[in-house]
Amino acid sequence: MSRKLFGTDGVRGEANSGHMTAEMALKLGAAAGRYFRQDDSRGHRVVIGKDTRLSGYMFENALTAGLTSTGMNVLLLGPVPTPAVGYLTRSMRADMGIMISASHNPAKDNGIKFFGPDGFKLSDEAETEIEAMLDTEIRLARPQNIGRAKRIDDGLGRYVEYAKTTFPKLRKPDLKVVVDCANGAAYRAAPDVLWELGCEVIPVGVSPDGRNINDGCGSTHVSTCAEAVVAHGADLGISLDGDADRVMIIDETGHVADGDQIMALFAKRWAQSGQLSGGALVATVMSNLGLERFLEAEGLRLERTKVGDRYVVERMREGGFNLGGEQSGHIVMTDYATTGDGLMAGLQFLAAMVETGQRASDLVRQFETVPQMLKNVRYQAGQEPLRADNVAKAILDAETRLNGQGRLLIRKSGTEPLIRVMAECEDETLLEATVDSIVAAVEAETA
Repeated sequence: MSRKLFGTDGVRGEANSGHMTAEMALKLGAAAGRYFRQDDSRGHRVVIGKDTRLSGYMFENALTAGLTSTGMNVLLLGPVPTPAVGYLTRSMRADMGIMISASHNPAKDNGIKFFGPDGFKLSDEAETEIEAMLDTEIRLARPQNIGRAKRIDDGLGRYVEYAKTTFPKLRKPDLKVVVDCANGAAYRAAPDVLWELGCEVIPVGVSPDGRNINDGCGSTHVSTCAEAVVAHGADLGISLDGDADRVMIIDETGHVADGDQIMALFAKRWAQSGQLSGGALVATVMSNLGLERFLEAEGLRLERTKVGDRYVVERMREGGFNLGGEQSGHIVMTDYATTGDGLMAGLQFLAAMVETGQRASDLVRQFETVPQMLKNVRYQAGQEPLRADNVAKAILDAETRLNGQGRLLIRKSGTEPLIRVMAECEDETLLEATVDSIVAAVEAETA
């Protein structure tokens, strides 16, 4: 069964246009409600969280209408991090959870992510079944069984208290920390957690207005946090994205550590303490070759998956692993959360500083990266540049040149109309030439 609506991270697109409309959200809410409410019994509930985008109000109301029409009771959390929805879905015994967010995308975009009753994101199969229901007549609830909706005032507080429990019982982290919340979902939670644990907190990106999420701040614009760290003489910077499921760490000099370096640190420390399950770290095909070499030197394995934190989590659950993530900053620690949690990952890094007494700069450089280059080429609806003969030939030629010297990865983005061209090679001249040759071939097909 083909999927046209769902991508690698739920449904996403430009708000109020294309498929990302209130009408679609209404139908999607009804379909998801009926999928999880197979019978007409009462007591079914769904929790809905959102980030700070202006369009969140529209989608929240539309989803609520669709869900209640099938008899689901809706609990509205307001702005909370994506991992909070996963946590609260499970802790509040909800049948499902929904997060309204386009993560690191600009404010004009929005998205809808679904969680099952176990707090984990839905499988591809479940999403495909829900999408297929949009083309059918969805059975609505009888008038007396229409669901109710109400706001939950303590949802954020529950998550804040839980997040604090994931910090080890060490001395208080008496450190100065800059936290950049991207004017997004964690603008209240992250500063509160860090301050209550004992940090001096310098908050950045905590004035959302509905239109400034990820705008010059957050994990996709780390220079803002890095500059604040240096300006305030902070010990650490924690830069989150719009829905706070990913993080970048900045040391006291302003140097940025991506997800690969953070995962390397955690894997080594967890292996030494006996906390790492399965002797492996799960990451995607995008993670640097240097990470793989580092883990091998530590006697550990790197298990690679398709791009997308959902695929990382699926492999973790299949193999019994408890640590995984993405180079982009999704750090998944299933001992604590069901999805990537940027704040909790930041707390684990903070704990490493407290326990070892080392500076952030001593911890963020775990391995030497193999030179990597990534370029994106945008294409229009209906175009299939990767199927073109000249693009296939360019890729084949590149693979021949890189044979034994590096790694090549060409893929379509699961969230945007982009072709991503990535290569790794010790020879930086060869690396640049290889990527540019493929980009040129793709651009010729999209012109």
